[in-house]
Amino acid sequence: MESPAAQAEGDTKPSANLSPDLQGPLTAQESDPGFDGRTTGSGDVSFPQLTHNPPSSPEAQVKSTDLREEDEEPAMPASFDRSASPMRPPPRAGHTAEEEPETAEPVCNMHRFSLYETATRYYIVGANLSDNRFRVLKIDRTAESGDLSLAEDDIVYDKREMNEILNTIDDGNKSTGGLKLRCNTWGVLGFIRFTGAYYMLLITKRSQVAVIGGHYVYQIDGTELVPLTAPTSARSKSDRHPEEARFLGILSNLDLSRSFYFSYSYDISRTLQHNITRGRQDGGNAPRHARQYDLNAMFTWNHYLLEPALQAINNTYDWCLPIVHGRSRFFAGARFLKRGANDLGYVANDVETEQIVSEMLTTSFHAPGPNRFANPNYTSYVQHRGSIPLHWTQDNTGVTPKPPIELNLVDPFYTAAALHFDNLFERYGAPIYVLNLVKARERTPRESKLLEEYTNAVLYLNQFLPEDKKIIYKAWDMSRASKSRDQDVIGTLEAIADEVVTTTGFFRNGDEDAINVLMQNGVARTNCIDCLDRTNAAQFVIGKRALGHQLHALGVTSDTSIDYDTDAVNLFTHMYHDHGDTIAVQYGGSHLVNTMETYRKINQWTSHSRDMVESFKRYYNNSFLDGQRQEAYNLFLGNYIFAQGQPMLWDLATDYYLHHADPRGWSRKRRRHYIRWFTPGYLRPRMMSRSPAKIESDAQKSNRGYDSYWLEYYRPLAISSFLKIFSFRMNSTLRYIPFKSTQGGQYDLSPFRVRTGGDHDPPEKKKARKGVTIIEPHDDSSDGGSSQISYAASVTRRDQAVRWPHVNEKVTDYHGIMREHNPKQSANLLLDPTAVTDKTLSAQWTLDQFVNDSLHPSVTKNEREEYERYVTHPLNVPLVVSTEPPSDPSLDFLEYVNSVSPDAAAELYSTEEDIAEFADFLTVSDNPLTVSDADAPKKRYKAYRQWLKGKSLFKQQRVEP
Repeated sequence: MESPAAQAEGDTKPSANLSPDLQGPLTAQESDPGFDGRTTGSGDVSFPQLTHNPPSSPEAQVKSTDLREEDEEPAMPASFDRSASPMRPPPRAGHTAEEEPETAEPVCNMHRFSLYETATRYYIVGANLSDNRFRVLKIDRTAESGDLSLAEDDIVYDKREMNEILNTIDDGNKSTGGLKLRCNTWGVLGFIRFTGAYYMLLITKRSQVAVIGGHYVYQIDGTELVPLTAPTSARSKSDRHPEEARFLGILSNLDLSRSFYFSYSYDISRTLQHNITRGRQDGGNAPRHARQYDLNAMFTWNHYLLEPALQAINNTYDWCLPIVHGRSRFFAGARFLKRGANDLGYVANDVETEQIVSEMLTTSFHAPGPNRFANPNYTSYVQHRGSIPLHWTQDNTGVTPKPPIELNLVDPFYTAAALHFDNLFERYGAPIYVLNLVKARERTPRESKLLEEYTNAVLYLNQFLPEDKKIIYKAWDMSRASKSRDQDVIGTLEAIADEVVTTTGFFRNGDEDAINVLMQNGVARTNCIDCLDRTNAAQFVIGKRALGHQLHALGVTSDTSIDYDTDAVNLFTHMYHDHGDTIAVQYGGSHLVNTMETYRKINQWTSHSRDMVESFKRYYNNSFLDGQRQEAYNLFLGNYIFAQGQPMLWDLATDYYLHHADPRGWSRKRRRHYIRWFTPGYLRPRMMSRSPAKIESDAQKSNRGYDSYWLEYYRPLAISSFLKIFSFRMNSTLRYIPFKSTQGGQYDLSPFRVRTGGDHDPPEKKKARKGVTIIEPHDDSSDGGSSQISYAASVTRRDQAVRWPHVNEKVTDYHGIMREHNPKQSANLLLDPTAVTDKTLSAQWTLDQFVNDSLHPSVTKNEREEYERYVTHPLNVPLVVSTEPPSDPSLDFLEYVNSVSPDAAAELYSTEEDIAEFADFLTVSDNPLTVSDADAPKKRYKAYRQWLKGKSLFKQQRVEP
């Protein structure tokens, strides 16, 4: 809904003339009622729609009244509010986006779009956050197949002017159906084509997932693929390639509603250290489209879809949004299909992990005062994971869950590893700390083959690096250590983490004149064979160590280390579990199998079944679904582009040549130097740029387009509530603290206090879980003021329940979840069990009876007699050597002998027929391999008889003649 301020501004501001870009088409084509003469009817070309909106039930479509479940903005965008017959004020000269008044909001940050269509064109109307500035992008639907015709209008319109333009277009196309609203969108992801016309990919649903310096980060929850063709084009029907639908089906296998993120005003393809350093270098004079030229192409997953728009219009990123998927788009793919590195140095499952810790006393990156990008309350630490940078593969065509590892190419100069580490130097600086967690000892060498080759590669590359810039290499068999009882996995990782963080450092922002400004130089590169379970646990420990340093730098803690089983570390553990699950699903097809509880050896027995399920899911996806995902990746990322005369994507025996350089171009390329394999400039330490001391008005005006967090975060013209603000709804340890039990003031609210079993209590839940709850008894005879603490056993999917403490009260000294035995209470329950009518009390009575019988066992008279008879039973039974009964037989022996019937005794002896059959079986003929007609009826020749009938000798299936 438009704010009153925006309405007042729209009523008083005069209307602008139409853009020259829109005037021509309006007078020549769209305003002509007789143009084309085509109508939208049953002859429309229908294209299969790609949408990832999850199906919802009628109940789910009802708007929720719980404000805590909503964002500040709805998940679905609202359309432009058109009026039927707007007033036509006097015309005025329009202004472009670059000539916006100083008081206006920068229009390059449009946050909401509406897609309108006529018979020949699409119109995208973009609106800013305040819904008072609008721009138009025109798309031609009648362009030749394979051509993309985009026309961008640089003039900025207010609401009344935008209404006038849309109504004019509607009036000029009445004969062909007029102007219709196609859909509303949060942004354009780009344009893609397969065999014919282009498609436009739109974001139709989103949700807030993070806020960094006042800049929101969103997750894509729904998309729509719109064909850029005329609705009644006979040419489109005849020229459409028969395989177009199959390409659309392959693309639909890529679910864009899972783990794809974007931001309108923050570059999430870069680290915080890079973004702040870049902001300082620009000095407040950043160009209006600064992020367009500084995106990290490695992590921009829709880079291929943005290329047509970059060639067609100037201000591409006003309309199109770059998205990230958490890992590199180079050499991207599924687990067994993408291993090692390609010949360009890009590795599989390349993931950059950044943890940002900040104190939100000031929201933005700017410190109070004149200095820009100098807020000292922001810190970050970056880690890296990726496959071993060698040429190796695993063939998963068989049924084994662990295919053999093959080294496809042994390069004495380790060219792929050299390219990879040079790229790491460019991205993070030096030194690089390599933590290799593959197995060292195996019965059948698999991972150990890579261990030896990787070690040799690092030793070779280190020969030519400066002494203080050499790659630090640490190899440790984490899998073997976790299975050993005498090795402390976490202790070893903690020692490694302390060395890593001390070596690389971490980033802390601040004024360049202050001594507390820190820069991260280098990175920790962790890998196992899959870069999933072991790698995630190791990165968690390193991240935990870095978290302690970050909190200490912010003045939150007095020490650089934090303990396990604290509220802060428990929350941090869940974050890394979710992070690892996301990467594992993307690369391996299932969640993490081994979590931190596995390596801390505190996991519950119920987690074993979950691990088995995840292992089976990973095996199933790797065997049957990874091929489909790989084809979708290759199509979406532009690794495969359709061309006439070339094989189809699904006909390729391998996608090797889609991810490696063209061998025909090797002879024309200059080979990289085998000794000077690195770039010396990348080894220089990262330094913080100086911030300008004074900001001029012109610079301040241009900088709003670069760092416009204010209106996005605070929304001064919108009505909101705390329950809808993302910062208020973020996950926090405060959500789980039982405040009712803190009224006495005895509870320690510090998130850095170690929680023991005695002061834990599970948080309240909306719905009771099925299972047995052990309720503590209420002793009426207890001392005054003392109370009992209740315990509840609950099992979560990830780890042990996060239990939160109550007030420190008097507790009976006993161990375990069982309460202490109370003989009086148990006796009262045993006297009259029928008096228990309530289900809870009945269950409690049953449990008390079980506990009482276990702690105080007793036997009845019959049980005692039976036990005495068992004890006195004769242990020495005489050997039977005759048919005569013994002189002093026991009653049990006589009873057993007399119970045997004569018929049963006769069956104990072999008959003459049995002896003859056995002798015939032992007789070996002169020709044992020859089967005579007399042998055919015998049982052991059953397979032979079936074979004579035409069936297979082994599978017993019919053999075709």
